[in-house]
Amino acid sequence: MSTPEQALLRFLTCGSVDDGKSTLIGRLLYDSKLLFADQLETLNKDSQKFGTVPDGMDFALLVDGLEAEREQGITIDVAYRYFATPQRSFIVADTPGHEQYTRNMATGASTADLAVILVDARHGVVTQTRRHTFIAHLLGIQSIIVAVNKMDLVDYDQSVFDDIVADYYETIADLGFNHIAAIPISALYGENVTTQFDQMSWYDGLSVIESLETAPVSSSSSKTGFRLPVQIVSRPDQDFRGYAGTLCGAPMTVGDSAIVSPAGTQTSIKSITTPEGEVETADAGTAVTVTLADNIDASRGDIICHGDQGMLVTDQVQAHLIWMSDEPMIPGRQYLLKLATRSATAWVSELKHTVNVNTMEHVASKTLELNDIGVCNLSFDRRMACDAYGDCHDTGAFILIDRFTYATVGAGMIDFSLRRARNLTLQTLTMDKVARARSMGQKPAVIWFTGLSGSGKSTVANAVESKLFDKGHRTYLLDGDNVRHGLNRDLGFTDADRVENIRRFGEVAKLFADAGLIVLVSVISPFRGERDMVRDLLDDDEFIEVFVDASLETCEKRDPKGLYARARKGEIQNFTGIDSPYEAPLNAELVLDTDALSPDDAAEQVIALIEKRILED
Repeated sequence: MSTPEQALLRFLTCGSVDDGKSTLIGRLLYDSKLLFADQLETLNKDSQKFGTVPDGMDFALLVDGLEAEREQGITIDVAYRYFATPQRSFIVADTPGHEQYTRNMATGASTADLAVILVDARHGVVTQTRRHTFIAHLLGIQSIIVAVNKMDLVDYDQSVFDDIVADYYETIADLGFNHIAAIPISALYGENVTTQFDQMSWYDGLSVIESLETAPVSSSSSKTGFRLPVQIVSRPDQDFRGYAGTLCGAPMTVGDSAIVSPAGTQTSIKSITTPEGEVETADAGTAVTVTLADNIDASRGDIICHGDQGMLVTDQVQAHLIWMSDEPMIPGRQYLLKLATRSATAWVSELKHTVNVNTMEHVASKTLELNDIGVCNLSFDRRMACDAYGDCHDTGAFILIDRFTYATVGAGMIDFSLRRARNLTLQTLTMDKVARARSMGQKPAVIWFTGLSGSGKSTVANAVESKLFDKGHRTYLLDGDNVRHGLNRDLGFTDADRVENIRRFGEVAKLFADAGLIVLVSVISPFRGERDMVRDLLDDDEFIEVFVDASLETCEKRDPKGLYARARKGEIQNFTGIDSPYEAPLNAELVLDTDALSPDDAAEQVIALIEKRILED
């Protein structure tokens, strides 16, 4: 067995589906004699049960733990296994090959030092081979083993191997890997996995296990000082305040100068406690509780970093983004961002390009689809402490989460901080919203009318404004069609343009509310996420959502502008309610059934709500 001093190698197997990744790992476990008698017995029974390998053992079953995987012969989840040789110990991640599980491959690659890229000798280098290689590169892996598998199915032909290797090397020419090895193998029969066989006597290089034993292991992925993302503030009594988390970046030593980011408060490390007790120095990867020399404010989500190697503090970055959702990424749409222990609202402000993984060319795009890799500018709703991913993986990586389903939709790596207007300090003004509204005898608010075209939004909103004006209140009505003739005339009706349309409406409505006005907005605004985005722009209770609810049949009968008829004929594309969805509000402050209500009755209901919620006596 390996000794404590030997370097642990974390590696993953990846490539296209059915290239033999699980079989390779199973063979490594079997040949390393790390299987117990009951495991071998189970393997024999399962091999006979599933019949995937006639007259032999299917070593993939050692790794494919999910029943669905065993039945389909594919890997769905990421399976981790430990094994060791006299030279080195290993943790291997077996990752999926199917395109819809690329997110799982990225998960496995995020902690790996080396990637074993399997290529089926019958099929050669395919798109998924290139995609996995590029993701490994993005995630900082510097060592690659190209295992050309199933050589037994091409009669161990050296020319097949040579052609595949040449093709693969052309693929990675500009990626800058430090260590690359190419090995012809048959994982099923163990050829060149742990020992060499006569069938490929033309190959005189290392076997897979020998390459794994001798591959270089990076001592650290960090070019920064220590970073401690605070997970918990420990207060067992009034005399102790400790900050607990997992240390990353570089070692931390008692007495080191420190900065609490993003606030920028300076202090020093007073003590370090690990599960083994108090220590003078702790290495990256250690769970620690530290105390600081000064009684300063720090909480979960803050990062304690080395005082001489501070962090980026920004609300806009450029990043590489791997998209992992069936729903496309739309610039401007808000997502939840998780970076270390801090969360924020984030959106892609600009998609600069996507990467064609077959040619490595930059392609102009407006959205990201499932498995796309893009370079984008990303904005946060608050200043975040972070690093470039190339400097520190742990504080330079993030995930994006859908605000409604809480599914992870993207994984990103920060390239650098951007200096944009949002990084400037807001100018303090003498007059504020409260003073302006008080002078008008009202509270500012945004009344947001949403619904299908023809539901009566503009009619009701117009009637509401007239009634408020007659009562002496200061208002402004932003109508969807009117604003598209000016401010938003450059926008079309794609999902991306619709999101940007509502973002601009929200920002303008916020300015009018800041002026103390009651702002009425009449716009289809088909997506819940963007309506919630506007709600988040405003103060509590300042946003009132009014769902003008009319059936599609009623809207088509009204069709005041003839739009439904044209959409039915195919003359208008992406028309809401016909070939583009409308997401009805789930918790609107008011629902108006305009199938039954007259415009005046509907307006009176809105006035009653406004008087109850926002108008001062």
